[in-house]
Amino acid sequence: MDFAAPSLKGRALRLLSQREHSRSELERKLAKYEEEPGTLAAALDELAAKDFISEVRVVQSVVHQRAPRMGAARVRQELQKKGIAPQAISEAVAALRDTELPRAREVWARRFDALPADQTERARQARFLIARGFGGEVVRRVLSDKGFDEDA
Repeated sequence: MDFAAPSLKGRALRLLSQREHSRSELERKLAKYEEEPGTLAAALDELAAKDFISEVRVVQSVVHQRAPRMGAARVRQELQKKGIAPQAISEAVAALRDTELPRAREVWARRFDALPADQTERARQARFLIARGFGGEVVRRVLSDKGFDEDA
């Protein structure tokens, strides 16, 4: 039996059934299957018109999945990588700023059981938090002895 290859729209729907994808992600993943110029754009336009592709849902999905474990900088980086509009990224990151310190404390507490005893340990814990996208001021407050008393 000869099975026809899935259409661009079929491939896009398969990807969208697994998780939310931005339009630019779909363009990047499906470009190699486009046989005639313009067919991919037309297929994605049709899916966007039917609300199968939604930048708002992509942003919500990334924030929901990443914010509990990552700082605003990492969330911003991931949204940029997905090709989300700068305005949508700014709004999402601004909403995360209010909860940055408690989220950083929670991430730190899951990994470490005590505040750093020396500079080497302090640097190690700071690198851990910075690598997860938390800002320098937030890291300083988490790692300070009085960090859990401020704004608790």
